[in-house]
Amino acid sequence: MSAHPEVFLGRQPILDRDQRLFAYELLFRTGHHDCATDGDNVQMTATVIINTFNELGVEAALGQRRGFINVDERFLFSDSLEFLPPASVVLEILETVPATAEVIARCRELRSAGYTLALDDVTQIRPGYEPLIALADIIKIDIAPLDDNRIALLAAELRPLRKHLLAEKVETRARMEFCKQQGFALFQGYYFARPSVITSRRVDHKHLSLMRLLSMAMDDAETHDLESELKHEAGLVVKMLRMINSAAGGMITHITSLRHAITILGRRQLIRWLQLLIFASNGEPGGGNPLLNIAATRGRMLELLAAKMAPSNPTFVDQAFLTGMMSMLPIAFGIAIDEVATQLHLPEEINAALTLHEGPLGQLLKLVETLEENDFERVAPLLAALKLDLNALNRAHTAAIAWSARIEDEAGSPP
Repeated sequence: MSAHPEVFLGRQPILDRDQRLFAYELLFRTGHHDCATDGDNVQMTATVIINTFNELGVEAALGQRRGFINVDERFLFSDSLEFLPPASVVLEILETVPATAEVIARCRELRSAGYTLALDDVTQIRPGYEPLIALADIIKIDIAPLDDNRIALLAAELRPLRKHLLAEKVETRARMEFCKQQGFALFQGYYFARPSVITSRRVDHKHLSLMRLLSMAMDDAETHDLESELKHEAGLVVKMLRMINSAAGGMITHITSLRHAITILGRRQLIRWLQLLIFASNGEPGGGNPLLNIAATRGRMLELLAAKMAPSNPTFVDQAFLTGMMSMLPIAFGIAIDEVATQLHLPEEINAALTLHEGPLGQLLKLVETLEENDFERVAPLLAALKLDLNALNRAHTAAIAWSARIEDEAGSPP
């Protein structure tokens, strides 16, 4: 993003009742801390949205999903808002926007133009706010400050209005389940990203992905094409590495890349293994784990940054992808990182990166995790240590998001 090289793009998943990916909230942050007011931040966000969509493209940023975008009062009346395609975005009206006659008229105008409206951070039905609630399709309820009784009362007030209720700041499974009982349709929050509250999950492989891989293997596809396809499926990679080490009869095989794993396994064994997985899946496509998409995105971002650092070292680049993807497994599957390292017999460089954040791979991983945590004060020194700059980081970030959106859509496309 050449116009604003120090602005970062992030996406937070919004899930449905079955924990399937429904949409993303687009998060725009800056490394600078000199913005005077929230209004200044949101005005900057408006500019960044336009620049991002011009360069990256809506389809690349979101794929077939919609993007929730924060809208303050100034942005609500900005002409730039109407550059956003109605079919691809949800306008999330911030709680600071007053329900004035002008605001209500503008919201009616936007709805007539095809935009979907959501109200952000609702904790009560404020006096005079009813017209905005009537215009909104989605009500985002901030459950963090509310106890169960207040959540139930608020949901009971809103249910007759036939709105889609979204619980935000969900931090435990118990809270998610309670909100489901109250009729909430959508969910967002750290529960879906904190390893301390994620229970162990069975790896769910999509039937279509397995069939595509099997077809490629039987058609004698090039190894690099199989590697590219496997990068879309973090769960499959875990099973492949476990199987290779099991088949080694007690001998520890140090896998240095997906290409290496495919070569060791062999084409015939790969075909047999994929066939068994298809039979085990009973032909039913899985709902998909959105955290595996995040794992693939992180892996791709580390891969791109590693290529920038060492373009003539393909082994380092391949290991960077594995490091990024494996780093999400404790969150996605509820297993400790030490257990991941022990079970998969990864190279020492990857083990050190995952368990201790040591070495160049560990520093790259720390950089990406710091970016995801919006801890921008630590981003600059990490970039300097790796001899990278903010422009390279932004380009890798947006390219990784575009890549993950594309493979997500391909995986969900009908055969």
